[in-house]
Amino acid sequence: MGIMAKISNEARLAQAIYQHIGGPTNTSKVYNCMTRVRIDIKDDQKVDMESLKQVDGVMGVVEDGDTLQVVVGPGTAAKVATIMADQGHVQQGRQVQENLDQDLTSGRSEAERITAENKNKQKQKNNTPFKQALKVIASIFVPLIPAFVGAGIIGGIASIIQNMLTAGALEPGMWDNIFLVLKILQNGLFAYLNIYIGINAARVFGATEGLGGVVAGVTYLTGMLPEAPLPNIFTGGDLAAGQGGVIGVIIAVYLLSLIEKSLRKFIPDAIDIIVTPTISLLVVGMMTIFLIMPIAGFISTSLVGAINWILQVGGAFAGFILGATFLPLVMFGLHQILTPIHIEMIAATGKTVLLPILAMAGAGQVGAAFALWLKCRQNKQLTNIIKGSLPVGILGIGEPLIYAVTLPLGRPFVTACLGGGIGGAVLGAIGGVGATAIGPSGVALIPLIADGQWPAYVMGLVAAYIGGFILTYFFGVPQTAQAPSEITGSPSNTMEALDNL
Repeated sequence: MGIMAKISNEARLAQAIYQHIGGPTNTSKVYNCMTRVRIDIKDDQKVDMESLKQVDGVMGVVEDGDTLQVVVGPGTAAKVATIMADQGHVQQGRQVQENLDQDLTSGRSEAERITAENKNKQKQKNNTPFKQALKVIASIFVPLIPAFVGAGIIGGIASIIQNMLTAGALEPGMWDNIFLVLKILQNGLFAYLNIYIGINAARVFGATEGLGGVVAGVTYLTGMLPEAPLPNIFTGGDLAAGQGGVIGVIIAVYLLSLIEKSLRKFIPDAIDIIVTPTISLLVVGMMTIFLIMPIAGFISTSLVGAINWILQVGGAFAGFILGATFLPLVMFGLHQILTPIHIEMIAATGKTVLLPILAMAGAGQVGAAFALWLKCRQNKQLTNIIKGSLPVGILGIGEPLIYAVTLPLGRPFVTACLGGGIGGAVLGAIGGVGATAIGPSGVALIPLIADGQWPAYVMGLVAAYIGGFILTYFFGVPQTAQAPSEITGSPSNTMEALDNL
């Protein structure tokens, strides 16, 4: 009975959202991230923002260009987006399991509401080309995150089995077959990753999705014989399958979209189905093989090499800088630009050593939140918000803590960043701690740590927790945050602290 009621509430919420945004016909795409249903709006004039904000279950609304972000909370976002997408729209979803104590529900809801309000204040109103580029990157990669998580964890299990087989702890035979099956499942994503990205990129750029997949598949150079390789016209050497990776795929599919759109302006409809895809594929395919792959390959190799070099040479110092500066990137949404770099590192080395270090930023926030909880325990309003934000923060969803707790109070945001830097310094000093996939952060990233180095990652987490706690407890708590208050359902106390900074 409870499940039916929950499903009914989500269907009601989806219907209410549509009612206040002009209906399904006023949307071109519906998808979701951790806590928000994201809707691409055709006509802003048909959106009743005030009525939408008053819908029961809507914790906040964020405008980001042509995209409307409706905050409904972890877990709920994916389900509401699915219901809305079932009515004929494209869904790009990412779901996080909700594992919160029921007593924390009110605090979580209030945290989500404050998160939406404060994040809206941080948004730049001008729709700059750089922000558009970040939006494109997010639209291409966010739909693949569940696949990265699932395939990454399966690959991690396979690695454990392989290590135990090598050590003689498991008997060959059955375990060999289990290992083989798990690797097949893992390679279902990673062996053909470019094709998935090509299809998503075509959808985002407005090209034919099938052609986007084919252009991306060209990068594998299927059919090229090892004894007769194609030449790299820039270096004089041989082209390598997959050279250029995801960066090359995105460039190629973007060119595909331009050529397709240009051809359709003058190709007669009667022969469009024959001429347009043939010419588009021939032109872009040739450019991909002989121009884009070598150039993008150089860029990809340089990026991966530069980051690895910085971490090797910089060690703890580099780890500290990266861990301490990641929260501001998240705050402004700039972290999306790192996604292709993570994927290139995984393709080149089997892991991204950048992600675990950056994940320390969220751990610093968790430590800062515990310090605030302890030192501001008379401020019932603030501690209630912290109780609602901490569980998802520990699991790596940092936005509620950023926008509802540390950022409004000012100093705790700085000490949380420094705590993340301490965790990053630990991982930088250890070196080589990488993740096999992207997506999770915090404690949820542990199963994806490569080469059995999860104890080192946990050491970094603990260091960031402790660093964020100590720095915040002694240096990061404003007097206004310690003032006694009762739970009123209003964020006034927190907002008052923000206004006084």
